[in-house]
Amino acid sequence: MHTGDLLRQIDFIKEIDKVKYIQRKTKLFNSDRNENDAEHSWHLAMMTIVLAEHANIPIDVLKVVKMVLIHDIVEIDAGDTFLYETTKSHSNTAEERIAAQRIFGILPKAQADEFIAIWDEFESGRSHE
Repeated sequence: MHTGDLLRQIDFIKEIDKVKYIQRKTKLFNSDRNENDAEHSWHLAMMTIVLAEHANIPIDVLKVVKMVLIHDIVEIDAGDTFLYETTKSHSNTAEERIAAQRIFGILPKAQADEFIAIWDEFESGRSHE
């Protein structure tokens, strides 16, 4: 591992801290407060781990956890699209693609490529594992 790679990874970790400040339209259980993207992604990751045994087909839990933790990072730049939004696309808009390239591009190339591929797969709904 090169020091340059480590510094890029630390820069990425600092950048994705911004996910905590993206407010969603959904409320927390038993609260009037809206959840943020970090809470949303964490909850999806936990649901994946806890409920994996109930999937209709066997799933690669680690891969799905990666997907749900990565999928909303682009909202740092592109903003959140509400589930019931009817005037904006919900997957891989040009704005989200630019955000993915910028944000994941902070990482060393191999990791950036991996994260973009995972993000693409989640967004396109191609994953059947």
